[in-house]
Amino acid sequence: MQQEATDISSTRGPSAAKRSDRRRRRLVGVGWIAFIAAAVGVLLIPGAWDTALAHGIGGRDAAFVAATKGPDALPFMYLGAKHMVTGYDHLLFIFGVIFFLYRLRDVLIYVTLFSIGHSITLLAGVLLKIDVNAYLVDAIIGLSVAYKAFDNLGGFKSVFGVQPNNKVAVAGFGLIHGFGLATKLQALRLNGNGLVANMIGFNVGVEIGQLIALAAFLLVMLQWRRSASFERYAVAVNALILTAGFMLIEYQLAGYFGAGRT
Repeated sequence: MQQEATDISSTRGPSAAKRSDRRRRRLVGVGWIAFIAAAVGVLLIPGAWDTALAHGIGGRDAAFVAATKGPDALPFMYLGAKHMVTGYDHLLFIFGVIFFLYRLRDVLIYVTLFSIGHSITLLAGVLLKIDVNAYLVDAIIGLSVAYKAFDNLGGFKSVFGVQPNNKVAVAGFGLIHGFGLATKLQALRLNGNGLVANMIGFNVGVEIGQLIALAAFLLVMLQWRRSASFERYAVAVNALILTAGFMLIEYQLAGYFGAGRT
């Protein structure tokens, strides 16, 4: 990854860095093999996608939104936090982003870029009624998960000989994630009275949920990096994240073509 003092190889000597790079290049293929195996397996389980991968706002939460007739920011803040904490696609992307970030300053920079991006499109998507296809947006969110894991594996340098600008990528994908959040709200019956206050509350809740998840991730990573198992399994974990990203893409595209284009 092209990040300041963030790559695992940057914290070790030249020989260790070379071994780490060779290991990543070697295991890029593992991610693709795992993806193919998982994709084939899931396709053989009818209905598995619908039960495991649906995470919209429904049930009592949807009923509350439909019954809201004016400004009620605090409950919407709760809904935003809940949706982010349970939004596995958003969490997988964040986890991939911070996986090889060792300095708190870098974590703050990247998470801030992501937050700015998804805040813009969440608010704009709902308040300006920007109509985007939820399946296609979520497919790109799945792509963002696969992208970050592939980058963590050193795939861009190994396969294509180039290194994308990760700050631009994280900010850009943040915009897409915001549209993903917006489509979940647009699917509900939102009352125009108090909508601005409620959407700001929801967005604040999303940030709170993101901070909760981020704190948990950092605690886990701080402990894991102190053990010898981190270097042994870091690549395998990113291969699994890569697999999950492609599975999300497959699921959303199947929904898009199955439900018909809107």
